[in-house]
Amino acid sequence: MTDAPLPVGWTLQQIREVSGDREAVPISPARTVRWCVPPASSELPHPAIVLSFHGLCLVRLAHDPDWYMGDLNGDGSIDCWSVYDGFYEALRGL
Repeated sequence: MTDAPLPVGWTLQQIREVSGDREAVPISPARTVRWCVPPASSELPHPAIVLSFHGLCLVRLAHDPDWYMGDLNGDGSIDCWSVYDGFYEALRGL
């Protein structure tokens, strides 16, 4: 596991329990994140938190309270295709 950040007020154990993924881990936010829903495909700025769930990821941007869901690519980038306004709802959406 890395020293990557977790959402404020959440432990890794809580995240694993709510998501149902006992191997969920925080990963480095130093990566490219793209919004891939046409017609607005674009790079998303400054990931602050990235959590990995067996190939799926939840991403929170530095200046955005929403949580983006997407796929972790082999090169470490993330292609997002869904957005949630709450962390709990995003975890349940996995």
